[in-house]
Amino acid sequence: MTYSQAVLNGERLALSRLLTQVENDALEGRAALIELFPHTGKAHLIGVTGSPGTGKSSLVNQLALHYRKTAQKRVAIIAVDPSSPFTGGAVLGDRVRMRDLSGDTGVFIRSMATRGSLGGLAQSTANMAQVFDAAGYEIIIIETVGAGQSEVDVARLAHTTLVVEAPGLGDDIQAIKAGILEIADILVVNKSDRPGVENTEKALKSMLDLAHPAERIFQHHGTAMRTSYDQTSGGPASKQDSSSAPIWIPPIQRTISTEGKGIAELAEAIARHVAHLTHSGGWAVRERARLEVELDALIQETLVSRFREQVSQSQYEDALTKMIQRKMSPWEAVKLLMNGG
Repeated sequence: MTYSQAVLNGERLALSRLLTQVENDALEGRAALIELFPHTGKAHLIGVTGSPGTGKSSLVNQLALHYRKTAQKRVAIIAVDPSSPFTGGAVLGDRVRMRDLSGDTGVFIRSMATRGSLGGLAQSTANMAQVFDAAGYEIIIIETVGAGQSEVDVARLAHTTLVVEAPGLGDDIQAIKAGILEIADILVVNKSDRPGVENTEKALKSMLDLAHPAERIFQHHGTAMRTSYDQTSGGPASKQDSSSAPIWIPPIQRTISTEGKGIAELAEAIARHVAHLTHSGGWAVRERARLEVELDALIQETLVSRFREQVSQSQYEDALTKMIQRKMSPWEAVKLLMNGG
């Protein structure tokens, strides 16, 4: 029996092994992804990002518990940890804060390292989400490393993006300065029992009032993707014609994840966002944009691989040496190598 068939049959051991194959970009993993792709497209992908120390892992833990207890939904968690730039290793310690989920067969937690990729998301995260989707997990939560501005990658992958902030981190608008406020569908002020929560929430509200755009425009490889907002539900819903779409302003939800407070209200806000995306047509547009980004990335990877096969290492090194000696510009080197050296 192939990995893909075993995963479709609900075998957890096969799922675990396939995830390893996918993360390592093995041939077996690629073959399984091809077989599983027709079975994908049903899961709700939730991205959770924010500054380090805001309690993202504890929040994910409580959110998964809520979905299991109230809706009996199968939940998969992909916890992305940063890799060391020196050793290449990663702690992969997020599951330490998710011990409440241990023993539940309806929950699958997978930690993975960024392996140097930018944006807080490893290259294989999207593929791993597809495997969970095909395996029948209805909710897939992707917790990222909280790297800052490059966290826009999670907005391209997830249907709903939660940006988590916490008071007492030295700056009430840390998330805004990091540039990740703009990708939020829902703003979460976690650890709201701490002093200064009112100031944090006030700062976030004032920035939302200042921004308050009727629509945002995401650039996908030069193509503008317009995103409208709905004030009643709280997040962006992309439509090609957004003039008639209701405006969505990200709601601000207080939580205390260590005590489970505010989690039910957060889940309700997420449900409203899903309803908004479905009603406005934003779900289909986001899915198209997500697959477009994935397709472009695969095309780029394939073209680079073919280029490496056609150009010898000596030709490449010779061009690089001439660049170092300033005898050839990078543009001239590319033109030379693309023409066969």
